[in-house]
Amino acid sequence: MSAPLCAADLESLLDTLLETEYSYRNVVPAAEALAQLNAADQGYILEWTERVASTHIELGYQYATQVAAVIAQVERSLLEGWVLHAMDLYDREGLRPAKLVMEDLDHFLHHHHACRCGAILEQHEGVLERFICGLSGRRLRIGSDQQAWSDSETLFLPPLIAELETPRDNFLLYKATIAQLWAQTRYGTFRMVSQLLPQSAEFIALFHALESLRLERRIAQEMPGLWREIERLAQQLLSAEQQQAWQPLRRHLATSGAESHHILALTQRLAPHHTAPPPLPWHGVLQPEPTAARMAARIERERLLLKVRLHQLQQESEPQATPRKQGGGFTLRPPTPPDPEAATLEPPELLLDGRPLPLPDEVRETLSSILLDLGEIPDHYLEPAGPGSYDPRLFGEEEPDSSSAWSGTYHEQGALLYPEWDYRRKSYRKGWCAVREVELEPGDADFRALTLTKYHGLVKQLRRTFEAMRDAERRLKRQSHGDEIDLDALVAALADARDGREMSDRMFTRNQRYERNIAVIFMVDMSGSTRGWINQAERESLILLCEALERLGDRYAIYGFSSITRKRCELYPVKRLHEPYSELIQRRIAAIDARDYTRMGFAIRHLTHLLTAVDARTRILITLSDGKPDDYDNYRGDYGIEDTRRALIESRRAGIHPYCITIDHEARDYLSHLYGPAAWTLVDQVAALPLKVSDIYRRLTW
Repeated sequence: MSAPLCAADLESLLDTLLETEYSYRNVVPAAEALAQLNAADQGYILEWTERVASTHIELGYQYATQVAAVIAQVERSLLEGWVLHAMDLYDREGLRPAKLVMEDLDHFLHHHHACRCGAILEQHEGVLERFICGLSGRRLRIGSDQQAWSDSETLFLPPLIAELETPRDNFLLYKATIAQLWAQTRYGTFRMVSQLLPQSAEFIALFHALESLRLERRIAQEMPGLWREIERLAQQLLSAEQQQAWQPLRRHLATSGAESHHILALTQRLAPHHTAPPPLPWHGVLQPEPTAARMAARIERERLLLKVRLHQLQQESEPQATPRKQGGGFTLRPPTPPDPEAATLEPPELLLDGRPLPLPDEVRETLSSILLDLGEIPDHYLEPAGPGSYDPRLFGEEEPDSSSAWSGTYHEQGALLYPEWDYRRKSYRKGWCAVREVELEPGDADFRALTLTKYHGLVKQLRRTFEAMRDAERRLKRQSHGDEIDLDALVAALADARDGREMSDRMFTRNQRYERNIAVIFMVDMSGSTRGWINQAERESLILLCEALERLGDRYAIYGFSSITRKRCELYPVKRLHEPYSELIQRRIAAIDARDYTRMGFAIRHLTHLLTAVDARTRILITLSDGKPDDYDNYRGDYGIEDTRRALIESRRAGIHPYCITIDHEARDYLSHLYGPAAWTLVDQVAALPLKVSDIYRRLTW
């Protein structure tokens, strides 16, 4: 664009880009603002308007009406981050949240500035998790929430902390918050939760303030280095008035050996006449209701689990015929002397009929967790479960049923989320495809035998061919020693000598057995269009291929794939890389059938991830398909082809060689664009597919 466009031309262009047939939309102000800019800025804004409008017209309109006023003051990288964030939010949550982001550019820029000087939870999560692992007591997880709090199993932290001027100090504020929330679990705060439920919000806030000061004293004793940092941060965070408001409470609890029940009693005395000062940034908040619900479920689960573990210990420690002693059974010997101030939480010694028992790690962890919740191990907890008197599902982790994953909003729970390339916006849709591996129910047990009978002549030929590949030797040329003279090398050496250069001593050939180090995955199209003869040919091809590969010894896997929208992307493991070729695999091959649509990008990305984890010199991804990428939710045409092409580019960058075998007669129109001109083969007749697949594999890997 050599010269700026006038307002009338810009108005016409915006009408086209935004499809502004709706009467309420007015692009004149945006066009007039754009007309004041130079040609480069106009071209930049129009290009991005088109990209944003491809996601949603309303977002494109918001972008066009706002960006002209700020493009001179804001870096383009920031503007692009703002737009991409809005489009990602549209993908995840819909139009309204994305529109709010587009309408509030100032807030985004402020947030970006906070990110530059603040600490981001996602970036520091690994370090913070290791910090938590060094703390005693129950194993805790990290979660994200707008406020810092704990439900006694998860420490919820803000996704961004920017209270202080430097990233280092904000990171230390994360550590201080974790220490404070951990102390609630370790030093008995949550034992008072049930008594807080009927209380008012003001009472809970006052209890939390007093309890936080008690926990600060414990943190100062156990982690003096961190406490010195917390005191330094407090000087920066708190005004003189805030520090003065907390001083009376600090003096009251400075030297007392108060426990959580003492703090509750003190709160009951102070509540009618006192209110809590504003909470300190590292104290977080107390949420009794969700915490009480989480604790109740865990207490019941661990009670049952301990009884089950004790029953197992009893069975291992006593012969079946040994009679029980009167008054015997499990008892506890508390540590001597008890040390309530200790940093570690050592469970009491477990005795069986008066004899000490070594505690397995899982029993030790269960006892420690019960002590954290109750402060003691009740006597009835030490009665082992009788045979059949417990349900393992009550204390085990509940596995979601993959068959019901697609109801409601459950589709993302437990799924692997993969991005998808949107060529119109020239960026990825993050976490767009919900991917699951779904087990195939075994099929006809006679399918292998019928296939081998049908192709008995071809099977013998394939076995001989692949055995020859296994035992093949390669002739290495230009060796310093060997079995025969390398004539080409000898001629070159004589020519060098005639020209006065030093002759090379590499003038021999040597035979060397070829060591194969190959891993290959076959990606099998299970879309609805493969129904009938195509599906039959795919299954027969895989049986013949497996029979041949077993003679060769290469590592290989087979995965089917199908989809119906981005929310239901399924891979069907027929044979994993580590699984031996067995009757179960043969019956899974027989179970391959036509399902839904052909969304290819997610399957390529997932199988690329599996192949990159394999230690192999050569990694190959072979696709068996009957048509171009397609799905129910507009994953067709250029969109599906460009996403698949991008996934294949990612695969090649990971060191994987993709190849496609297709029976689609229109493949020439798109497969060269996807795979390259030499990385695909068209099989003209479906009936020839079983004969061709093994031959193509032989040529690819030799």
